[in-house]
Amino acid sequence: MQPPMGNERPPPPGRPVSAFVPGAAVPPPPFAAGGPFVPPPRQGALLPQPGAAAPPFGAAQPAAMGGYRGPPPSQVPFAAAPPPQRPFTSAPPPQGPFTSAPPSQGPFASAPPPQGPFTSARPSQGPFTSAPPTQAPFAAGPLPQGPFAASAQAPFRPPPSSSLGQPQSPTRGSLPAPNYVRPPPLQSQGFYPGAQPVNPQFPMSRPAFQQPVQTMPPPPMGPTASFGNQAAYLSAGPPVGGTLQSLVEDFQSLALSSAPGSLDPGVDVKALPRPLDGDEEPVKLLEAYPLNCHPRYFRLTTHAIPASQSLVSRWHLPLGAVVHPLAESPNGEEVPVINFGSAGVIRCRRCRTYINPYATFADAGRKWRCNLCTLLNDVPGEYFCALDASGRRYDTDQRPELSKGTVEFVAPTEYMVRPPMPPSYFFLIDVSVSAVRSGLLEVVAKTIKSCLDELPGFPRTQIGFLTFDSTLHFHNFKSSLSQPQMMVVADLDDVFLPLPDDLLVNLVDSRHVVESFLDSLPNMFHDNVNVESALGPALKAAFMVMSQIGGKLLVFQSTLPSLGIGRLRLRGDDVRAYGTDKEHTLRVPEDPFYKQMAAEFTKNQIAVDIFSFSEKYSDIASLGSLAKYTGGQVYHYPSFQAATHGDKLKHELSRDLTRETAWESVMRIRCGKGVRFTTYHGHFMLRSTDLLALPAVDSDKAFGMQLSLEETLMTTQTVYFQVALLYTSSSGERRIRVHTAAAPVVTDLSEMYRQADTGAIVSLLGRIG
Repeated sequence: MQPPMGNERPPPPGRPVSAFVPGAAVPPPPFAAGGPFVPPPRQGALLPQPGAAAPPFGAAQPAAMGGYRGPPPSQVPFAAAPPPQRPFTSAPPPQGPFTSAPPSQGPFASAPPPQGPFTSARPSQGPFTSAPPTQAPFAAGPLPQGPFAASAQAPFRPPPSSSLGQPQSPTRGSLPAPNYVRPPPLQSQGFYPGAQPVNPQFPMSRPAFQQPVQTMPPPPMGPTASFGNQAAYLSAGPPVGGTLQSLVEDFQSLALSSAPGSLDPGVDVKALPRPLDGDEEPVKLLEAYPLNCHPRYFRLTTHAIPASQSLVSRWHLPLGAVVHPLAESPNGEEVPVINFGSAGVIRCRRCRTYINPYATFADAGRKWRCNLCTLLNDVPGEYFCALDASGRRYDTDQRPELSKGTVEFVAPTEYMVRPPMPPSYFFLIDVSVSAVRSGLLEVVAKTIKSCLDELPGFPRTQIGFLTFDSTLHFHNFKSSLSQPQMMVVADLDDVFLPLPDDLLVNLVDSRHVVESFLDSLPNMFHDNVNVESALGPALKAAFMVMSQIGGKLLVFQSTLPSLGIGRLRLRGDDVRAYGTDKEHTLRVPEDPFYKQMAAEFTKNQIAVDIFSFSEKYSDIASLGSLAKYTGGQVYHYPSFQAATHGDKLKHELSRDLTRETAWESVMRIRCGKGVRFTTYHGHFMLRSTDLLALPAVDSDKAFGMQLSLEETLMTTQTVYFQVALLYTSSSGERRIRVHTAAAPVVTDLSEMYRQADTGAIVSLLGRIG
């Protein structure tokens, strides 16, 4: 027995210690000298050349089963495999009939489990290696736990030769074969190239490459002896054997070409379902449904409604719509305005749907059927008209509400809570040192002055200003004054108005006073060195001024609020929060004051636009609540400098002040049977399940909403949608803008993808995220 090497792993208790040293030369077992039998060479086997030196045991091909270590070099009957090309490359277990235990130990004894990836049992003195005599005949050790443990049963082994006189165990084939090395290239016939089963009584049921084998990565390269005590780690590798072969065949079958090397693609790529391009979408939709409103006002993510819940589950894109109620009219067309006069607005008495081109008439024109709920409604006498032979009214082409998808109705007095208010603009301007030094005051003053003539609502427009730093500065714009008067309120805990009137004045009457204020504003605070900001008290003061009229409040904030109610702390400078689970808290409003103020603004029909110019962290998450719940907008200019960002601010502020705006508005979207809108996205206050409160909405505002099916299976062929926006125009007229659209119900998923609207999908995804 050779002395143990230093790299051996200590044996487990109660197990025999193996004296085998991997890589060391071991004298060949006396197989030919005195063994009980000499197996005859297999047919087609290659015999070793005379005089060839015996390779060391560690470099020899591994045995098939634990307990048999192969014949001596001179009698190797299974040398048909090619010589190994790597230190650990060998052929799979042999198929010969001599893989059994020695007669003295019984046919079922096996070696103890290996102690390392390449550690084998102690070589015995006879031609076979087996467990010690103290092991019971069936005392098989536990299965190996290393990465080379076989995951399936070893290939079936034929019984040994009759000369051994030992019975064959029925469980012999269930012992896992050690799989120490990378398997050889796949062969179609047996384990060895060109080899056939020796014993015809036990033919292989399937090729050897389909036998289940252990999936494992190849062992690291290096000397054989250096891995005798290598730790075993469970790992996964690419599939080998039959699994890999089947994957290759499946992959080859996926080719689109009709034949290998053919230029014919084998499939018509134009027939694949593709979403519509943005340019052709309005044309195709309006050709299919010419009575629909223009897609600029209402766009579905797919203009094909799924017919069942199972189809919705296979549609992995958002199902919903994007509504742009006050979008600019395409091609410069004006939206027709209809005044029903004494007849009043014609609506369905059950679902409150407005009369539209998809409504049908019956009973010689005395009744009309609602296209959303299918209820028959009476036609007012003032609105009656006879029908032609096809059931169509004779005056359909002369009535826009029966021939166009977008119309406006003049709302009677019952649609008003109070008389229409004039458009009002109130400016809340930060005049701290950062606003002065960045040039903010000069850009804002010049831009507002240049837009005075274009403010909507002339000559009813109202305007007012309030400046603040650590105190509040009110400005009197009474028309009888030649210069504005400034009044300072230093009490931030109990804000009050120094004047009951003349803080929000008519622009036409006080135009010269307002222009004088805007000219002097940059120089008025030129020497200001105050670094504080009392935004919270300033918001409360602005609410007091505007609460009776409503309108739009524009806030210009250049410093993080630091005084009074609503002051915020510098959260963004904590770099330890970034990249952790606490980072999301920076996007959550810290102070509920701003959300509470937004609710009060909404009740009084005040919309808030935020212009943020802070050089450092400005907490847009908290300030943005003011715009989110009032239908406003947020503009962010980090580290604002007039020379760099002045043009951008001038353009966006001019657009904000001069675009078409609807005041004191609410919006509701109705849809036909079987579908309903469940979730709404955008800047608004949700008053009920489907009523959106919008103190001010303009031509740049759009809203997203998600659609769901109420029924498992749709019974209608077409689904109708109607968007109704009740608002006060800048001219002081109460109106209802109505958009009506229809979409077909389909049962084919590919049709849904063909009618998909990429623009609407991206817009809705942006709002959902």
